[in-house]
Amino acid sequence: MSARTKARKRAVDVLFEAEQREVDVIELLAERIRQPGTEAALPQYSVELVEGVHDHGDRIDELISTYAHGWTIGRLPAVDRAVLRVGIWEILFNDDVPDAVAVN
Repeated sequence: MSARTKARKRAVDVLFEAEQREVDVIELLAERIRQPGTEAALPQYSVELVEGVHDHGDRIDELISTYAHGWTIGRLPAVDRAVLRVGIWEILFNDDVPDAVAVN
């Protein structure tokens, strides 16, 4: 598994955990940076992903709501929401990642 793939997984974990615990994602991110728990330190790319999803969250969720025909944001499973948010952020706001890689 590549370093970026691992970083994406960790970012999804943070986004999912914040939503499940109903805590601010940036506060949880800071906590995970300070105390990663049983896992290795949070990769910098994970931090960029979480911060990017947070900064552009309204636009990302608007796109999901628009194009997820037959599904509302609230009806999507929480893990799916986190994965979609990361992928959309990479496609729209990170020019370093080819779109095909983000979709994959």
